[in-house]
Amino acid sequence: MLGVVSGQEALRMAEEQDLDLVKISPNAVPPVCKIMDYRKFCFDQKKREKEAKKNQRVVEIKEIRMSPGIDTNDLNTKVKNAQKFLNDGNRVKVSVRFRGREMAHTNIGEKLLMDFSAACSELANMEKNPKLDGRFMTMFLSPKNNK
Repeated sequence: MLGVVSGQEALRMAEEQDLDLVKISPNAVPPVCKIMDYRKFCFDQKKREKEAKKNQRVVEIKEIRMSPGIDTNDLNTKVKNAQKFLNDGNRVKVSVRFRGREMAHTNIGEKLLMDFSAACSELANMEKNPKLDGRFMTMFLSPKNNK
């Protein structure tokens, strides 16, 4: 904190210390400047950005498709796959496809999706309730945060 100093004086002080004069907020009256090693500042900033990018994780949406006439063993296999996806931290889109006359019995598909979410309830929250979109009834599950 040097107080209000003229531009030439500040530049001279920075050159004496072999550092750079950097404007922090040029729109302020008077402009706020800082004496620092600008190359080191840029290096540290890039290092922080790289570290933040490394710790970042992209959440994918995995899809599981079924039909209303699915058998119990096939359903259990699909549930195990969904639980594996949820443990990895991914969201799961569960969809039931109706073909032909199955469209008259959409309640079977809704019950199937509710049973599926009940089987995954310890690992997942139901993000979106079952909804009919054309010939597909879809539901989204998101992993619970165990932190």
